[in-house]
Amino acid sequence: MKERSFGPVRWIPGTNGGKYPFCHSIYVEGAGVLIDPASDRDRLKRLRQEEDVREVWLSHWHEDHIMHLDLFDDLPLRISEADAPPLAGLEAFLDAYGMPEGDEREHWRKLMLEQFHFRPRRPRGILEGGDRVDLGTVTVELIPTPGHTPGHMAFFFVEPRVLFLGDYDLTSFGPWYGDRDSRIPDVITSVEALRKVPAKVWIAGHGRGLFEEDPKGLWDRYLEVVHTRERKLLELLAQRPRTMEEIIEAWIVYGRPREPKAFFAFGERAIMGKHLEDLMERGRVVREGNRFVLL
Repeated sequence: MKERSFGPVRWIPGTNGGKYPFCHSIYVEGAGVLIDPASDRDRLKRLRQEEDVREVWLSHWHEDHIMHLDLFDDLPLRISEADAPPLAGLEAFLDAYGMPEGDEREHWRKLMLEQFHFRPRRPRGILEGGDRVDLGTVTVELIPTPGHTPGHMAFFFVEPRVLFLGDYDLTSFGPWYGDRDSRIPDVITSVEALRKVPAKVWIAGHGRGLFEEDPKGLWDRYLEVVHTRERKLLELLAQRPRTMEEIIEAWIVYGRPREPKAFFAFGERAIMGKHLEDLMERGRVVREGNRFVLL
């Protein structure tokens, strides 16, 4: 993948095709705004040395979008108000994932410090959804897109008509909505809003990353993953009531057991938990003791 520029908006591809734990970054030339600094550590070091980077913006608070934020500790940081609290400290970060005490949380504590260079940060400015910001070289509209995280933000650069989707990434894995405050209906609403933005170029945080033609059917495929996960969960519960541990062992999200289990089991629990929460709100599932029962 090679860097591409669309007017002053530069796409910086992430290591390994932007696959987790990396992401693609955006740099706005002239304005000195870097968005989501987790693409490539050496490239971002050079960017810092060679360009006039003035501040960092985050689409949201997740680890794979802040991995190299430590390189810019002295610069102003901007993020939505709803997504700022997890950055205040490591325990607050893990709490925002809804991560219980135990092996999984201890695994993530170590991972955040050693791999993601986590340091507590407080923003110097807040990104307000609906605002239109003149950066001098380009105008950007801040589009609130909750669901992935409660304060997830997409960015529409008006003049070149470039839309940065953040983590609504149109990959075959589908959406992530496993945070403590994620909601599946919000994910669906946000994706539907993004597909209506009159962009000419679409940039996602992961995977292929760059789309110079309307993604069209990819939007539908992306949302279909949500419905497929729900259908498989309902089929599992139709056989008999299940505990959360039994649901995790079905590996509906990841397809098969993966290592390290503490990492992937958390993902299964988080996303399946949101489906159960949604199904219970809709009156299709109830909890009886430690088992979930299909009505």
